[in-house]
Amino acid sequence: MTLHVYLSGEIHTDWREQITTGAQDLGVIFTGPVTDHGASDDCGVAILGAEDNKFWHDRKGALINAIRTRKGIEEADVVVVRFGTEYKQWNAAFDAGYAAALGKSLIILHGREHDHPLKEVDAAANAVARTPQEVVQILRYVIDGTLPG
Repeated sequence: MTLHVYLSGEIHTDWREQITTGAQDLGVIFTGPVTDHGASDDCGVAILGAEDNKFWHDRKGALINAIRTRKGIEEADVVVVRFGTEYKQWNAAFDAGYAAALGKSLIILHGREHDHPLKEVDAAANAVARTPQEVVQILRYVIDGTLPG
């Protein structure tokens, strides 16, 4: 079984690399957003022209990034959404809701400090993992039925 997995959410830590490295023997096809923060923020003005107002600057980038995000989520079999400890990650909440609305299998990844704030997001998920290693174990089990240990 080959799975297409979209890795969404927080871009400030190496959680994506931990998952892709841990699952490299599974034949999973991973996709995700542009994780170069500067490129992601500035793609709209770099392509469509400068904006004097920061709101329109950010909006141009958000709309272009949404093309990639929507396509990746729509093509995925499984969507993993990571909520980190820093920053308000509204885009990650949108991605989780979009994936759930499309009926995608959804794994939410966050620490215990987000249990209460993300209770509704977690309720839409098939699994809530605490670590990237747990995500790898879920994928391994789904693909070949192997339990950890």
